Amino acid sequence: MNIVVCIKRVPATDSRIKIGADGTSIDPAQIEWIISPYDEFAVEAALQMKEAAGGGEVTILTLGPAESTKELRTCLAMGADKAVLLKDADASSRDATATAALLAEAIGDLNADLVLCGKQAIDRDQGQVGTLLAAKLGLPCVTEIRKLEITDGKANVERAGEDGTSETYNVALPAVLTCTKGLNEPRYASLKGIMMAKKKPIDERDVSAADGALQLASLELPPPRRDGRIVGEGVEAVPELVRLLREEAKVL
Repeated sequence: MNIVVCIKRVPATDSRIKIGADGTSIDPAQIEWIISPYDEFAVEAALQMKEAAGGGEVTILTLGPAESTKELRTCLAMGADKAVLLKDADASSRDATATAALLAEAIGDLNADLVLCGKQAIDRDQGQVGTLLAAKLGLPCVTEIRKLEITDGKANVERAGEDGTSETYNVALPAVLTCTKGLNEPRYASLKGIMMAKKKPIDERDVSAADGALQLASLELPPPRRDGRIVGEGVEAVPELVRLLREEAKVL
């Protein structure tokens, strides 16, 4: 089975974000870049399926700047076989429509039996690329899966329903699945894997800009949180507290 896993290079969750001088991007200075955590579940799922089958190939695919080779090498060190980098210095400004179009074009050449993605990237939290990718490829899609089993050319998956109940689906392959927390526990790369990753191929391709549906006009940080205040002590403070919650906070 040939499995393609789409990943994204994102700022670490503990990064201090600053707006860039252009007003439409983040300042990359002193930012630590990582694989989007939900994508790690997708990588681990692909590796487990390959190991269970005793063969196959796992290809990691990303759209990003040239520096994204670091994240690709991490996936190769975990056990992936090869990687493809769609080089785009402006990848961070591409919307989900443009990103899915560029990924779909590359996947068309990879003869994938299964495409896995994280349910969303933690930088924008839109959760749209997986479904748009499936639409571009003309493949069935199930989102936010937390269990996965491949049998007889079908993916048997489970996801959480809107009311908290479990939903199960049998999906004919090839298909696109997006992965969420609970599906597995991503492995760490071993020293042997890190050394072997240096010899594994990364296919770097230049891509032309794809038309998107959205244009980023500006970025701004949220307003600072106001300092708290003490309105009184004991039961005497209750009426004033209720008034403030009703008239100022408007939560009552």
